[in-house]
Amino acid sequence: MVSSIHVWGDSIGKGVVFDESRGRYAISGQRWATQIEQQLGICVHNHARMGAVIRDGLKELERSTDLTGAVAVIEFGGNDCDLPWAAVAAEPEQEHPAKVPVEIFRQLLGQFIGQVRARGARPLLVTPPPLDAPRYFAWVTRQLNAQAVAAYLGDIQHIYRWQERYAIAVRDVALQLNCELFDLRDAFLAERDVASYLCLDGIHPNERGQSLIARAVLEQDRRYFKAGLEPRLKTRPGIVWDQA
Repeated sequence: MVSSIHVWGDSIGKGVVFDESRGRYAISGQRWATQIEQQLGICVHNHARMGAVIRDGLKELERSTDLTGAVAVIEFGGNDCDLPWAAVAAEPEQEHPAKVPVEIFRQLLGQFIGQVRARGARPLLVTPPPLDAPRYFAWVTRQLNAQAVAAYLGDIQHIYRWQERYAIAVRDVALQLNCELFDLRDAFLAERDVASYLCLDGIHPNERGQSLIARAVLEQDRRYFKAGLEPRLKTRPGIVWDQA
């Protein structure tokens, strides 16, 4: 039986949305974790924070010594892949590495899984949801030289493809280390109008997106979380479990 759910991640794991009426980011009153708690009666310990990269999550994990019986959700990639946009705009002819290069990101994911297992929990990797490239581009360049940033990217959709590499990395590491995977990205891509589930910034799930996340978990894994049954291998989008 699952005793609790612990979440390490970024603002998406935290349930942050952009509140257009107030012009700032805020934690959604109906964030996905709250909906899971209400529906399944399982306590969600949320260690995620806005702006976090996987290194931050590893530091936070050090505070938790015993996670026996828990599911440890590991949700990173959105900030790790981020580029220094001001530097890009200033020097588009130069190369600009991501906050966490993708190969290092893979290595740190492996470390995270190992440390979670050593603490008695079952790690669950989560792929980052897709972003809306035109909307996100407009957001990050709103106070920058958008033409220079566009020249660096080659085409605006490169932002989408760049982020997608981190989702692929999450899937690869899950397969290599026989780790359970929640393919959140695929759950979003299954929707016809993905943009309607995202905030004005083109990257954070909005209130509809929060419900989509919760629904993806509830529809496919209610039996596992609530009854403590052994998970079955799934071939449809959502949480994918290993056969062991």
